[in-house]
Parts: sequence; C-alpha cells; structure tokens
Amino acid sequence: MQIQAHEVDLPTPTGLMRCTVYRPKSTGAAAPKQYPALVLYSEIFQQTGPIRRSAQTMAGHGFITIVPEVFHELNPIGTVLGYDDAGRDKGNADKVAKTLEAHDSDTQAIIDYARTLPDCSGRIGAMGFCLGGGLAYRAALNPAIAATSCFYATDIHSGMVPSQPGNDSLGRSGEIRGELQMVWGKQDPHIPPEGRAAVYQKLTEQAVNFTWHEFNGVHAFMRDEGERYDAELALLGYQLAINMFRRVLG
Repeated sequence: MQIQAHEVDLPTPTGLMRCTVYRPKSTGAAAPKQYPALVLYSEIFQQTGPIRRSAQTMAGHGFITIVPEVFHELNPIGTVLGYDDAGRDKGNADKVAKTLEAHDSDTQAIIDYARTLPDCSGRIGAMGFCLGGGLAYRAALNPAIAATSCFYATDIHSGMVPSQPGNDSLGRSGEIRGELQMVWGKQDPHIPPEGRAAVYQKLTEQAVNFTWHEFNGVHAFMRDEGERYDAELALLGYQLAINMFRRVLG
C-alpha cells in the first residue's frame, strides 16, 4: 500500500500544534476508501526518523496516522531533538513543563481534525512510545479512542508528567473504555518491575479490557537507530499493534 504525507497546524488552547499526517494513498477513479485513524505519540524527542518510520509503517498497513509535536508550546514549530545528552535534557525538561491537561486538549484537537477527513472512517485509536506510550494511555481516557497500544510507557507509575490533583493517568485508569495493549521490555530501567506491577494491578482492579506483553528487551527496543534496537522484537511489536487495531477499528 502506497502512502502520502502532509503537515497541518491545528489550533489548541495552548497554541498552534504542528502535526504530520500519513495516510494510505487512494488510487483509481472510485471514491476514496475510508480508513481508521491513529494518533501516534512520539518520545520526548518529537518526530525523529524512527518515529516517522513507525508512522509510515502504520499508514502502510491501512491507518491514517497523525503524529503531533507533543511539546509544541515549548519549542519552535518543526523542532526535533537529538538522541544525545542535550536532546535528552531538553526533552525531559519539556516533559515536566507541560501538564496532562494540555496533552488532553491536544488529543481532542487531533480527534476533531481526524473526523473531518473524508477518508477517515471515524474509528480512532492511539499508539505511542516511551513518553508517547504514557500519552497514548492518557488518550485512552477519551471516549473517542477505541483501541490503544502503549510501548514501554513511561511516567504512568511515577506521575512525573504534572497534572491537577486527582487527575493523574493511573488514578483514572478505570475510565478506559476501549481495548488497551501494554508492551514492555523486562530489562527497562525506566519502568522497573514494581512500576509495571502497579499499572497491572490498577488495570485489573478496574476491570479494563487489556492485554499485557513483556519481552526480554531494553528500553526503546522499537527505535530503529542506536544500540537498543531489537529488530525481532520490533517486528513482533508492530504485529501486535496492527492485529489489534485491525480487529477493533476495522
């Protein structure tokens, strides 16, 4: 399946948000086919090469995939941070400078935009990596999100992304109504066993519809740059996500 991409700047309560939209390319004279949409949340580095390729992979499997600049309020439009100490420090600073409430309004703006696309079926899911895994989990609280895949989601157990009292993602887990997929690396120091256990316990207590997948992998094993990449695990991860999204979103 061929894909195409374009950028769109969406108004949000906290400023203009640049998004890149990857979508299946319609061919022939017939009316364009409709596809479900995914909101794909990046790591703290925003839309790097690995995130772009992840979005292209999902679009190539039949999903309109929308990648927002998660820290649009805190950086010039188009900012991409490097996978180095400077980029990590800036991204981690941005992470604690933006509230979950601001991420919530970003998510709603993307949902509203996706529903205007003529080739969108109206069915919407969320997916993310690292910080983006935590943001996808947060997006699952939105009733419009019917399926969510979270890869090594940081900050859910720790509450490092600030929010109003009583509005943390873990505490609100019982509001998730769609299907949830959690994918972890067992050798990931950012989400230790006790952190994963806290998330598992909460999801179980709240009777959330979820699946749980732990692999012998380190943090960021899906990122196809650098020494952490595990190609075999990445393929398994994409298969898990694609299979769930096709089954739930159509």
